[in-house]
Amino acid sequence: MNALEDVKLCIIGLGYVGLPLAVEFSKKYPTIGFDLNGGRVSELRSGVDSTFEVSSAELKDVQQLDFTTDAREISACNVYIVAVPTPIDAAKRPDFKPLEGASRTVAEVLAKGDVVVFESTVYPGATEEVCVPLLEKGSGLRYNEDFFCGYSPERINPGDKLHRLPSIVKITSGSTPETALFVDRLYKSIITAGTFMASSIKVAEAAKVIENTQRDVNIALINELALIFDKLDINTREVLAAAGTKWNFLPFQPGLVGGHCIGVDPYYLTHKAQEVGYHPNMILAGRRLNDNMGSYIASTVIKKMVKKGIDTASSRILVMGLTFKENCPDLRNTRVIDIISEFAEYGIAVDVYDPWVQSDEAYREYRINLVKHLQDNTYSGIVIAVAHRQFTEMTIGQLRKLCKDKSVIYDVKSLFPRDQVDGCL
Repeated sequence: MNALEDVKLCIIGLGYVGLPLAVEFSKKYPTIGFDLNGGRVSELRSGVDSTFEVSSAELKDVQQLDFTTDAREISACNVYIVAVPTPIDAAKRPDFKPLEGASRTVAEVLAKGDVVVFESTVYPGATEEVCVPLLEKGSGLRYNEDFFCGYSPERINPGDKLHRLPSIVKITSGSTPETALFVDRLYKSIITAGTFMASSIKVAEAAKVIENTQRDVNIALINELALIFDKLDINTREVLAAAGTKWNFLPFQPGLVGGHCIGVDPYYLTHKAQEVGYHPNMILAGRRLNDNMGSYIASTVIKKMVKKGIDTASSRILVMGLTFKENCPDLRNTRVIDIISEFAEYGIAVDVYDPWVQSDEAYREYRINLVKHLQDNTYSGIVIAVAHRQFTEMTIGQLRKLCKDKSVIYDVKSLFPRDQVDGCL
């Protein structure tokens, strides 16, 4: 294990999590960012970050940072931080392929005394059950004798310009007491908000996975209340505003639950729970409810169109927003796709408009051809699915101009007063 002044860092994975880490650490230590995506590495070398998490000025200002796709160029590093995605597969089971691939890459260059820190969200125990055996096998070294591991879960919030990496408290942990102290000091050197050193890697893993599971279950409750209040013809947002006057009422809002965290992480925990013989009733019930919100929104819009005498078979609907959250180009696990797919099941033509998304990425990920320009008098229905800044700046009059004489506007994000639209959550 090395003193901080001897640290040579490598960040594995240069996405929403890895790139900000690489930039911050490079202010203190020589750092190499490694990614398998040659296009990503090329754009970063040219000072461009297509995720918008790091500005061009920040990228050009760093002095000790380089990027590579060649594993041979990271062999001189002695601390490796793995920040690759941990998605779920089609059956909603943990997909460890990116994490396993990253572990094998590190194993090829691992040397005695090196430290490997994982940031990817996993279930409790995964670091030592999945990653460590691959590190041992690929390197021929022994865990906690020749090399050491840490776990410091990512807390990046894509698109959030207020809560940045240095200003968010970081959980740290290590495979030995000495490693835990080293990892904590390492992160503390760049995290101005401070760190919290967990007692073990498992505790740190569990803390991360329940952060988003807790939010998921709470949002599921509010979504269920929204479904009930809709049948009672009560404005959910007004109810929440009234209830929110009590000091300990939690301010959750109804909506689609997607992205790389809230809509994914609970499945890692439930997978492990079932593996050890426990069926997690509440967590899975919340997941089912949240996963069905897109279908509910689409069917509600269709019912409103039918009540207005609109021929759905010859209609065209505009879905505004494709990303999983506002003012961010992140398409990972967006649940807007559920709305689009449900309309397609009914044979309804759908246009998707999102000024934050590159057309080629939308097609590559979801086979969606984005519309670039909106035409007046075109749509029988509009669904405002994401609260992008460009949409919040529009007036209801501008939206109505896009619509035909008979139309339905459904406002998922409640950007407009309820009496100005035809439906909202």
